[in-house]
Amino acid sequence: MTDAGIDDFPVVPRVVPELLRAVGRFRRRVRRTGPPWLDQGLTEAQAELVRLVGRQPGTSVGEAAAELGLADNTVSTLVSRLVAKRILIRSADSGDRRVGRLRLSAAAQRRSDRAREQRHAVVARALARLDRKTYTALLHATAALAALSDALDREAAER
Repeated sequence: MTDAGIDDFPVVPRVVPELLRAVGRFRRRVRRTGPPWLDQGLTEAQAELVRLVGRQPGTSVGEAAAELGLADNTVSTLVSRLVAKRILIRSADSGDRRVGRLRLSAAAQRRSDRAREQRHAVVARALARLDRKTYTALLHATAALAALSDALDREAAER
């Protein structure tokens, strides 16, 4: 079985802006729940890295760069600034000293955990308000968004 391509499903012109608007609105709403990182003087890119490392302690600089869709040297710069702010701790991988492993300071990890719990609770309450049909559609849309992200990654790799 082959994946359907653009020739099989022509893109309706309004879908792209509607999709970007909906996803952007959702991300902004979720980001506003819980204690934000931006009030700590962090840029959005730094806050994204903090959230990622909070979810995945021990991730490498390269893994973080790939997950965030940024260049390794860009993430290294973000890491250096967050280390200076005592939010992030960088240590050498025990198996390969060239690899930097990242984790949050204890205080930052507690803040990150609290913020994630609050975001999850807010979204769970909102999900509970949806009717079954909308909830089911959202479950399917989640898988579709993951597939769309994969397609975007493949396109970026081809450039």
